[in-house]
Amino acid sequence: MADKKKMHEFLAECGVFYFGTVDGEKPVLRPLGFQMLHDGELYLGIGTHKAVYAQIKANPNVNICGTKPDGSSWIRIEGKVVFDDDPALVDAAFEAMPQLKPLYESNGWTMGILHLGEGKVTYFENLMVPVATEEW
Repeated sequence: MADKKKMHEFLAECGVFYFGTVDGEKPVLRPLGFQMLHDGELYLGIGTHKAVYAQIKANPNVNICGTKPDGSSWIRIEGKVVFDDDPALVDAAFEAMPQLKPLYESNGWTMGILHLGEGKVTYFENLMVPVATEEW
């Protein structure tokens, strides 16, 4: 079983990480910075008005990749998205990243909260050496 707290802490050290989806037959990557650990689960928040949200709805298979600032190690997470409709998770997301709340409220946007229901994480060191792989 994968340690979600370890993944959360690793991504926090990365700061910005990359989130990959599929748009039709083409891969699409974008930088993200928000992720949170809540009740032992790693959550991401994505605006429901964004193309990435529609891409995940069409194909829930995603990848996350991040590198620590010193370039010494990186993480690859792959999995299948599960959408969470709990309003408490949206509140927790805005509490974790308060600068998002006024932006979303002033534009009438809705935050979609998701986690990976099944997946695999691999940790790498020295740029190419996989040191641990965990599944859930």
